[in-house]
Amino acid sequence: MSSRGGGRGQGGRGRDGGGGDGGRGRGRGGAVAPMHQASVRPPAAAPIIPPQAAVASSSSSVAAVASGGRGRGRGGAVAPMQQASVRPPPPSAVAPIIPSQAAVATSSSSAAAVASLSYNLQNKLTVGAPTQPLPPASSKAIRTPARPGYGNVGRKCLIKANHFLVNVANDRNLNHYDVKINPEVPSKTINRLIIEQLGTQYGASHLGDLKVAYDGRNNIYTAGELPFQSRDFEVRLQDKAVNSQPAAASSSKPSSSKPRRERIFTVTIMFVAKLDTYGLNEFLARRQTEIPHETIHLLDVVLRTTPSLKYTVVGRSFFDLSLGEKGPLGNGMEYWRGYYQSLRPTQMGLSLNIDTSARAFYEEILVTDFVKKYLNLREVPRTLSDQDRVKVKRVLKSLKVEISHGKNARTYKIIGLSDQPVSEIMFTLDDKKTQTSVAQYFQDKYKIKLEYEHLPALQVGSSSKPISLPMELCTIAEKQRYTRKLNETQVTNLLKATCQRPDKREENIQNMVRGINFGGDKLVNESFGIEVSKSLAMVEARVLNPPQVKYHSSGRESTVNPRFGSWNMIDKKMYKGAKIDSWTCVCFSSRTRIELAEEFCYRLMQMCCAKGMVVANAPIIPIRVAQPRNIVGTLGEIHRQSSAQLQQRADLKDKHLQLLIVILPDVSGAYGRIKKVCETELGIISQCCLPKQVQKLNDQYFENVALKINVKTGGINSVLTDAVQKRIPYLTDRPTIVFGADVTHPQPGEDSGPSIAAVVASMNWPDVSKYQGLVSSQNHREEIIENLYKRTEDAQRGIVHSGMIRELLIAFYQSTEQKPHRIIFYRDGVSDGQFSQVLLHEVSAIREACQSLQSGYLPRITFIVVQKRHHTRFFPADHNDNSSKDKSGNILPGTVVDTSICHPIEFDFYLNSHAGIQGTSRPAHYHVLYDENQFTADAMQSLTNSLCYTYARCTRSVSIVPPAYYAHLAAFRARYYIEEEVSDLASNAGGARDTVERPAPVVRLPAVKENVKNQMFYC
Repeated sequence: MSSRGGGRGQGGRGRDGGGGDGGRGRGRGGAVAPMHQASVRPPAAAPIIPPQAAVASSSSSVAAVASGGRGRGRGGAVAPMQQASVRPPPPSAVAPIIPSQAAVATSSSSAAAVASLSYNLQNKLTVGAPTQPLPPASSKAIRTPARPGYGNVGRKCLIKANHFLVNVANDRNLNHYDVKINPEVPSKTINRLIIEQLGTQYGASHLGDLKVAYDGRNNIYTAGELPFQSRDFEVRLQDKAVNSQPAAASSSKPSSSKPRRERIFTVTIMFVAKLDTYGLNEFLARRQTEIPHETIHLLDVVLRTTPSLKYTVVGRSFFDLSLGEKGPLGNGMEYWRGYYQSLRPTQMGLSLNIDTSARAFYEEILVTDFVKKYLNLREVPRTLSDQDRVKVKRVLKSLKVEISHGKNARTYKIIGLSDQPVSEIMFTLDDKKTQTSVAQYFQDKYKIKLEYEHLPALQVGSSSKPISLPMELCTIAEKQRYTRKLNETQVTNLLKATCQRPDKREENIQNMVRGINFGGDKLVNESFGIEVSKSLAMVEARVLNPPQVKYHSSGRESTVNPRFGSWNMIDKKMYKGAKIDSWTCVCFSSRTRIELAEEFCYRLMQMCCAKGMVVANAPIIPIRVAQPRNIVGTLGEIHRQSSAQLQQRADLKDKHLQLLIVILPDVSGAYGRIKKVCETELGIISQCCLPKQVQKLNDQYFENVALKINVKTGGINSVLTDAVQKRIPYLTDRPTIVFGADVTHPQPGEDSGPSIAAVVASMNWPDVSKYQGLVSSQNHREEIIENLYKRTEDAQRGIVHSGMIRELLIAFYQSTEQKPHRIIFYRDGVSDGQFSQVLLHEVSAIREACQSLQSGYLPRITFIVVQKRHHTRFFPADHNDNSSKDKSGNILPGTVVDTSICHPIEFDFYLNSHAGIQGTSRPAHYHVLYDENQFTADAMQSLTNSLCYTYARCTRSVSIVPPAYYAHLAAFRARYYIEEEVSDLASNAGGARDTVERPAPVVRLPAVKENVKNQMFYC
């Protein structure tokens, strides 16, 4: 195994069964080396309740590591790990996974859930022996599994991918140099200009006429040796002349030119190492497993050097007005067109992934004009309300503006907005006697009469001594990306401008590659000997057959074979219709009459019954219309009145209101508050409906809403025929739980909110169609899920086990009366660079959660990362061949690719599981990071594709596997629970964060009520 910094190694202090078998070593070290783990075999008859001593901490860490135990500490190098042989007990001999009452009481389950895990249940429920014993299950391996082979199932075809083959000459003398620029500059753009100027000044005299590739930070690469080992250079850089115009508030663009300051930098270049392409060739030929990251980085820097000087760089994308027309987004923003570029090793060789791209930028206009557009005003405002001032301050903060009222044009970064208008901001002149206002100062010194002197001033410079500048004299500097969340109108405008059918997108990509002209780039082609293909890669693919979907046998059609990724509910009834004994409706729309609301509810309940649900004829309390300004009070009153009615019914006593239909207010913004109150305070399942949909009384809408209501209230819409008949390999042969997990982060520009992790798990087997979800807040922008499993010590209760995995395993056991023998875990939202970190921490947490329930309980784990935020796109080989595409012009649903553009060694594949609606479909990329179940390629691809047909909210196959989709929905829902708290925290912390950067405290999520949590409330 390759060397990894901060690896796990032999540790100092022991923890979790340190002296015994089956633990793990943890520590810090420079390199990681294989670690041979002992074969651990639990006793044939494991105790039902693990003794407390078995889970207590141990202090013998050295002995723990030596015998496969667990220890933590600091060490040097750690030996690479091989897969241990840790065999679980035979299923027939293993006791149910019901922990002791003390242990359960400390988990995240509520008291009600704990009470249900009684001693009688422990003794009554057992797991039958499977037909074959489980193979050994290992507990530690940090290397991703190799590809088990290629898939063969499905109809073979050829498609095109936006990947371009890259050939590299092997005869170049590649050298790596370290570069330091003094004074240090944080901007990569300026760094590149400095190095470009260095080449102009010293290329012939001191650099041997060698062209350099520069990454914008500390690395320079050359194809040939520089004539020195280390040398300092003085570089003079004059900022580009900019256009500026003083005090012309009616003009959005400056018109005259003024010089800028010249700056002097010292550039130190020092030799680091020689590089070659041997390791890369060996890796691509699959003769070595270590990825040659440094060589790939070198080649990537070479390919990006020239575009980085020509265009505006945003991550891995390039934008410029020469790459396509810009267009308005609204509110002072515009979109720029460009392209994305990424170099990666694939089975066909090095591949350059190129895709069209578009991003939002600030318009290059006067700040006063921007304020007018941002606030949707017809004219520049004469003054700003406190609310508008806060909005403007937030959107302008950290933005660069240009001003040219003096001799030189200057650029400043905005740090804030003044509380007072420019006419009232007073300061002392250089004579240290005269007091004047900002408005008067510009009148006296520059003869500029301000038109908007009642507007606040822009504050620039330092927070301790801010400089106040009038808005009307400042122009937003060019090429500044808008990094905050776009509003609905802006998103719509961006989609309209960038949504392209596959044939059009392919054509644009092809034209973009011709325009980039890698062959004409002397640095790429002549210096480093790199050739980039001009044609999209032709890729072998297969189209998997869709699974048969099963409904209730009482419908005219009990099964359906989907075509082109979709079907309908005509003549079908839900597989398991929910029973709703109590429901009601509240209408917060002032434009919706009570009669229309009643008709809407009647038609909706009628549709629910027609599709197989059992619904009470009349609402438990009368349908009402309420004022949107009193949402919380109205919901509380409905809860009290419905509870009182239920108490008077003998058959419904001690029950909850099962369903509340909410017709939303006419103005958006109330949805989150309604969900928070219903789910965390009152314990009510709610279904929100837009007023415009209520007006239509459309049967298709009723059908779609009925699907959501059924799963929210405990029903099952459909299942897979193969699942019911136990014909899905690795899923239905033995009890299996399917997890989905995702972490959502605060929207761009928000620096105080927590990240929210969500984990869902299947609660029925073998159907695997019903998922319970849990959510947890964690540190800001932390991608690793922190609350999968936790083990703490309490003075009174001793060792306390908790965490989302543990709670969901218990819930699965309560629901199915079986414990899972196998865990399939789909993890969304992880980038390639986070694979090792996620694998190390999250797989370990899953294993620990299992062992906390029962000593020696080691179900086999398969951990798959699901990626949607990538730029690989597929196109039909022939756009005129209707048999190879769907109605939208996209490739067919079920198209899978595991060759050519996939990883040379590791187990990954692309799956386009859904039918296109508009634009070009984006396939999901699945990467298997851990696999104790030893899936075949066909089994993994077929299972994943089949699960995509089980999404409960619609009669279509979806683009990512439903467990991951549900986790995303649950995490997104939980963010509504803390909207107000995060907003208050941001407001309170805003001033302090200008001077001292402090991490914001994690806002805790309110607990979801037990009766809601057990259902698919997030759908």
